[in-house]
Amino acid sequence: MSFINVSHISKTFKVAKKKTGLKETLKSFIKREYQYIDAIKDISFSIEEGSIVGYIGQNGAGKSTTIKILSGILVPDKGTVTINGLVPWKDRKKYVSSIGVVFGARSQLWWDIPAEDTFYLLKDVYKIDDDKFEKTKNHLIKLLNIEDIIHVPVRQLSLGQRMRCEIAASLIHEPKILFLDEPTIGLDALSKKIVRDFIKKINKEQKVTVILTTHDMSDIEALAKRIIMIGQGKIVYDGTLKNLKKNHDHYKYLNITTNSKITKLRKKGIVSQEKTSEGYTFKIDSSVVNVSEFLNYLTPKIDIIDLEIDNETLDNIIIDLYKNLN
Repeated sequence: MSFINVSHISKTFKVAKKKTGLKETLKSFIKREYQYIDAIKDISFSIEEGSIVGYIGQNGAGKSTTIKILSGILVPDKGTVTINGLVPWKDRKKYVSSIGVVFGARSQLWWDIPAEDTFYLLKDVYKIDDDKFEKTKNHLIKLLNIEDIIHVPVRQLSLGQRMRCEIAASLIHEPKILFLDEPTIGLDALSKKIVRDFIKKINKEQKVTVILTTHDMSDIEALAKRIIMIGQGKIVYDGTLKNLKKNHDHYKYLNITTNSKITKLRKKGIVSQEKTSEGYTFKIDSSVVNVSEFLNYLTPKIDIIDLEIDNETLDNIIIDLYKNLN
């Protein structure tokens, strides 16, 4: 059996309908109307211990609902979940001591006191042995490069500094599973690198299982070999990032710098043509027309000053997958 097993879970929310206008508002006090929203529908997957998995999807796709069920906050209407032999919402007290959670938009640090004081509060919450706590705390402080900021009130920290302290706080009790929700949102390049390197290090050295939810595809590419993509409450893709890219690597983007003007080109293999400030960008399907053939076709029509060729980005692949849902 895998470390994390999710079997046919579903969750529906009963939501009050809200209509605009004073008359409709007054009517809702007397007789409120409701609608039912299927947040997730019959979702199943398993995750091996020590994996880093990207769990991605658009806003409203069902990511947060799934993560709340996995962390024991919500109970599914149908289906079962076992994580390391425990059911999150039934074995909650024992289970929460084995997980760490970081939400980029929410803080578990006390705002008016230094981060280190929150670490000591968490020590008492999790009943951590003194020697073990000091060893873990010092290790995390060093790895996350927060030696100079743990004595500063959290309110005075930059976003990047605070997020590094948040991650340290979530791991102070040495959990086996780490849920990360937008861990690098709003961070500068250096802070992102520190956070990503740290996540890779604890995953490799301590076998911490990481479930990463984010809209930043560069986080996914840097950390996750496997992604689970959810859309409209259902799993759209579950597999390796490598295979997902492989299935779309025949698309190429040619950024042409030119002063020439051309009308819309009609040729098999041209997916799109866009005018830019420097010239044109063409998206081609290289399984239909390869780059060399396309350039031979294009060269007589325009004077090419410069040329850049890019592969399909992960962002565009994800967008195309969602378009196919509609």
